[in-house]
Amino acid sequence: MRKMIDIDFGSSRYDELVELRYKILLEPLGLKFLDHYRAKEANYLHIGCIENLDDKLIGGLILAPVNDEEIRLMQVAVDTKYQGEGIGRELVKYAEKRAKEAGYSKIIMHAMLSVVHFYEKMGYQQAGDIFEENGITFARMEKSL
Repeated sequence: MRKMIDIDFGSSRYDELVELRYKILLEPLGLKFLDHYRAKEANYLHIGCIENLDDKLIGGLILAPVNDEEIRLMQVAVDTKYQGEGIGRELVKYAEKRAKEAGYSKIIMHAMLSVVHFYEKMGYQQAGDIFEENGITFARMEKSL
C-alpha cells in the first residue's frame, strides 16, 4: 500500500526527497544538487509517496509558488524500481489537490520533451515555445485547477 504525504522542509524525510530527486533527475545528466538551493525551497510544498510496507520514500515532487494564482510543479521523481506503476500520476494528482487547497488556480511547469505526452494525458497544455536550458529541451506547460 502506498500513500501520499506532505513533507516538512528541513526534516529527515525532506533530506530523503532531495537525495531521490538528485539520483533520478540530476545525476543522470551530470548535474549536481547545490546546497544553496535548499534555502530557496523553504517556502515550497514538498510532496512524497511512501511505500507503507517499509516506510520508504519512493517518489516525490515540489511545488514552488510563482505568484498568488500560479504554482510551479517541479522535479517529479520516482525511484527507478517503481517507475511505470502510476506513482507519477498519483503524485501529480495529489499535488493538484494540494495546490487547489492552498488557493492556487493554475499549475505551470517546464516539462522535458520526453514527458510532455504524460502531462498532456493529465490535462496539461503546452504554452509558449520549446526552449533549452542547461542543454535540456523543455516545453512550458500549464493546467487550470
